Parts: sequence; C-alpha cells; structure tokens
Amino acid sequence: MRTFEYKGFNHAGQSARGLIQALDLKDARERLAHQGVLAESVAAAGQRKRWVWRRREVLFGLDIRAAFYREMASILHAGLSLSKALGLLMDAPEMGTNRPVIAGIRDRIGEGITLADAVGQAGPRVSGFEQAVIQTGERSGQLDTVLNRLADFLEEERELRDRLISAMIYPAIILILSLVVGIGLLVFMLPAFRELLLESGVALPWITRAVMTGAAVAAWGLPVLAIAMLGGGVWARRTWRQSPEFRVWCDRMTHQLPLLRSFRRVLVNVRFTRTLAMLLNSGLPLLEALDQAAYASGSPWLMVLMQKEIEAVRHGSTLADALARIPPLAGTLPGWTRAGEVSGDLAGMLNHAAQRSQAQWNRRITRTMTMVESVLVIFVGVFVFVLALAIVLPILSVNQALQ
Repeated sequence: MRTFEYKGFNHAGQSARGLIQALDLKDARERLAHQGVLAESVAAAGQRKRWVWRRREVLFGLDIRAAFYREMASILHAGLSLSKALGLLMDAPEMGTNRPVIAGIRDRIGEGITLADAVGQAGPRVSGFEQAVIQTGERSGQLDTVLNRLADFLEEERELRDRLISAMIYPAIILILSLVVGIGLLVFMLPAFRELLLESGVALPWITRAVMTGAAVAAWGLPVLAIAMLGGGVWARRTWRQSPEFRVWCDRMTHQLPLLRSFRRVLVNVRFTRTLAMLLNSGLPLLEALDQAAYASGSPWLMVLMQKEIEAVRHGSTLADALARIPPLAGTLPGWTRAGEVSGDLAGMLNHAAQRSQAQWNRRITRTMTMVESVLVIFVGVFVFVLALAIVLPILSVNQALQ
C-alpha cells in the first residue's frame, strides 16, 4: 500500500483534500470515488507541486525538519518502530502541510530504502550533511541520539539566521525612511520653491543649485543603475548555478575583501567546527566528517581546499597541519585541533572552538550593527540638514529681497 494525496470535491460540492492509502493511482481514484470524492488531482504523497503566487510552496523547511527530527528521536527512544513513528508524526498538528512529505518518507522506507535516503528524497532543502548524519545514526544503532543532535544543530542554525535578520531590521528601516524623506523633499518641495524663486527674480543659493542638480542626475542615473544592477544580478545568478568555478571565485573574493573578510571567516569557522564536532560525536569516520563539515560550512572555496587536505590526512598528515594550510580555517582552530589530537578528545576541543567562534561572531555582529546604526543616523541627519538648508536659504533670500 502506498500513500497518495488528493485534491477534489465532495458530494456537496465543497473542496476536499487529504491523504489516502491505495495500491496504485487507479486504485486511489476508485477508493475516492467510492467515498464520494471527485478527484481533481491525485499524486504520490510528497510529489504534488503546490503553487503560491507562481512560486513553489516551501515544504519541509528548516524549522519543520528540526521539529521532525526531535519528535522522531523521542518516539524512537520510547521503543516504537520507525514506521509507527512516522505514522504518529503524520498526525502531529505542527506538521501541517508537511504531512504528505512525511507520508512519502514512510512509503519509501516501506519499499526498502534507508531513512537517510528517504529523507534525502523529501525535497531539495534537505542537505547531504543531514543525510550523512542520519546514515551515521543508522549504522551505529543510535538513531535517536543522532537525531537529537541533528535537531540541536538545525535549531542553532535557525537561531544564527534569525540573529542576522534581526540585526539588519533596524538599519534597513532607517535607510528606507531616509530615502522616503529625501524623495519627498526633492520631488515635491524643491521644485515648488524653484518656481517661486524664478518668479521673484532671486538667484538660487549654491547649495540649492547643487541639490537640484544632484536630484536631476539621480532622476536619470538611478533607473539606469537599477537596470544595470538587475541585469548583472540575473547574469550572476545564472552563472552561479551553472559554473562551480564562478562559485569558488566569488566565495574566495568574500574571504579577501576587507569589509567582509573577518565576518565570512568567523561564520565559516562556526559552521565547520560545530558540524565536525557533531559528526565525530555521532561516530562518523574523520575523512567523511571533514567532507561533510566542509559542505555544511557553505563555502565552495573551503570545499575545494578541503578535498586536497583530506588526501593529505589520508596519507599521514595531522588534522591540525591540514587545517593550518586552509586560509579560512588557519586562525585559532589548528591550535584547538592539535590540543584535541594530543589529549584524545578531538570532538570536545572542537566543541570548545565552536563556542569561542560563536562568541566572537556574536561580539562582531553586535559591534558592527551598533556602528552601522550610528553611521546611518548621522547620514540621515546630514542628508535632511542639507535638504533643509537648500529650502530655507532661498526663503531667507526672498525675505531680504522684499525688505
């Protein structure tokens, strides 16, 4: 029996959708007809496309996967089978629209594939890193423990992402307000004063002329700049998808630009170190763990460099020396790694290194966002002050001419 999701209408003409188990697609339609449901579409669970504003609906996202792994770990720890655990999760209210995805995972497991492969086929958002962690749990017989650790990792990733978004909200609001104020003054206020001054015969002050000239240039230049940026963004996105070399080059540039270098390296260190520690704690061999940790770092350049160093470690090089030869990781991480290799507690030392990198990242984000907010406030103040002068000075000139 397989699970199918359907969408149609019942005998009262009301919209109906849900899941049904059947032998095949034809059997599913017959069962629905027997229940009085006119099926508009029937598809295998988790494979029907959903369109929201012409874009595919995001299913099995980060938050849902974290909850899915956490709850499955609890159910498996209680002694239930994997199939029953998935059946219970399908009925969990927090799974919501993801029930068909979970049903598809259960069906694939019933066909004989592993949980890691079944989850990997659930959607494009499931990373190879998650599959490797689940596979490690299945091999070691500690699936519930590994799923709990994976849920912890995804929740930390979500917290890191939310912190970045929250840090950018206030500066973005200030910038938008400054643009709104500037556009309002330049479009509505200054042209009115210009006509008034021309009628009075009073010469425009230099600051007013400069602001109006800048506004005229911006009126023509900004659309051209926006079109150029849009075209460049489309080209860069297409090239990013099609060319691995371009992805590596772009990532390498972010590690070398003065303003982005420190942030990018700290973020890569946090992700790589935390992932490597978790994989080693889960029992994954070192070489496989290095490959998956490089993937989880989100740095294409690091992935290329790591492939060379994996071969070096395979042929006898120490992990600390290998990490020291990778520029994004060649900070304090090799020292922590060397201490872990000497003490025999590599995973523990990597956890300490990850915590220190996380604290460093938090300090940098807090300090930088404070500076950005201050700079934006000063910029808005100067911008509004210049516009105010450009409006007030001509008024004073008119008053003096009338006297």
